[in-house]
Amino acid sequence: MLRRKGNMDLMYLATVLSNKQVSYMFAVPTLLNSLCDLLDEVQIPHLHSMRSLCAGGEIVSPKLAERIKSNVTRDCLIWHVYGPAETTIFSTYHQVNSTYQSCAIPLGQPLPNYRCLIHDEFGQHVIIGQEGELLVGGVGVFFGYIDRDDLTEKALVKIDGAVYYRTGDLVRIDSSGLIYYIGRKDYQVKLHGQRIEVGEIERCLLDSHISACVVVKWGDDHLVAYVKGSGISEEDLRTHCRSRLPPFMIPSMFIVLNQLPLNANGKVDRKRLPVPDFSSLSTSTSNTYNAPHTEMEERVHNLWCEVLQTADKKISTTSGFFTIGGHSLLFIKLYHHYQSSFGFDSHTLSITPFLQQATIAEHAKLLETINFADVKSKAWPTLHISE
Repeated sequence: MLRRKGNMDLMYLATVLSNKQVSYMFAVPTLLNSLCDLLDEVQIPHLHSMRSLCAGGEIVSPKLAERIKSNVTRDCLIWHVYGPAETTIFSTYHQVNSTYQSCAIPLGQPLPNYRCLIHDEFGQHVIIGQEGELLVGGVGVFFGYIDRDDLTEKALVKIDGAVYYRTGDLVRIDSSGLIYYIGRKDYQVKLHGQRIEVGEIERCLLDSHISACVVVKWGDDHLVAYVKGSGISEEDLRTHCRSRLPPFMIPSMFIVLNQLPLNANGKVDRKRLPVPDFSSLSTSTSNTYNAPHTEMEERVHNLWCEVLQTADKKISTTSGFFTIGGHSLLFIKLYHHYQSSFGFDSHTLSITPFLQQATIAEHAKLLETINFADVKSKAWPTLHISE
């Protein structure tokens, strides 16, 4: 019904949907988000002729589900569908028919004549709530890649006489039998020894006021979040993530874009994402430089400069450690410097409050709470070994 590459022209797409009274549609979430943006701006009738709408291929957020509902009639059925090309596209389905308080809409359950297994890294069945790789079997599983027996051998596995396709997707199953998408095995990244599922970060961000996002690892030290949204700042996004994610999973940089680059299929084109400028990770989260005011702040400031190897030796006392290029391993190093310089151990003051209040000013306040005389009196005496 559409002309060649017509799905990339949103005005044309919306006009066709309206004029032709289209009743069924499948699209990826990123394209649906952009379409909803357009419908909010122009005088084109909403999708009132739509009777069934399927979304799949990417994470479907509760926010997107609500936006779709606002553009269709109450009688329209909204489906979250899942399946790679190797299983003939759709292999699971879930009807989106309620308000989702969490940031996850399930992939649902297998279509008739399909079967789904979830295996851990050792090829064993997982228990409820445990993460594992999704294997899909049934009538739609392909026979193999043409002239690529090596890839076919890796992709297909025979279990109890039936052939299953290894999707490479990480999922979990709940007590009601619904499957939830977690992320791609090949999108798992390791950052400073920590294994991170970027899909978890993306789901966290989608639970805020943004409509689409993608998180990418750049180099050895940085996670960068590209988000589509308006009226939201990097600090708002960082605060949102900080309240829901451990420090090592919080992106070093948030890049807000009017539109995420899309490929011909309407999915986010990661290769066309702008290269981040890490030199912009300045020593201050704002244009204001707050110099140390007390002797303790000065000592803490000097330790930060040493650990972060700051060239100009100027870090604002209100800048967050993780917003100016710091990461978990450097933070551990900083905490060790605190212990050495101020003579305390983890029983006296653990690393947790430092993580929760990661600025020079707050660290200085924490260190001032230590009773150093008490710490010294509790120190173990030197042991002497005598013959």
